[in-house]
Amino acid sequence: MDKILSARVDEEIIQKIGLIANELKTTKKSVIENAIKEYADKIGKEGKIDVLEKTLGAWNRDETAEETINSIKGAFKQSMAKHQR
Repeated sequence: MDKILSARVDEEIIQKIGLIANELKTTKKSVIENAIKEYADKIGKEGKIDVLEKTLGAWNRDETAEETINSIKGAFKQSMAKHQR
């Protein structure tokens, strides 16, 4: 599924994208997509990015689950005690 990307780009770069697209008889979208793929391959980042580490880092904590639960329960009890006074 394609998504819309909005970015401020130097006018000279936009002109170059248009010229390349005309030369290759393709779309500007195709030029940009291929350029990003080539750049990613060149810097070798695609294979080095750990998607789970970037998106699911909440599970990676310095405390145990039991410590987290006790901390939350303590905060809840303290909050409830304020309202019962």
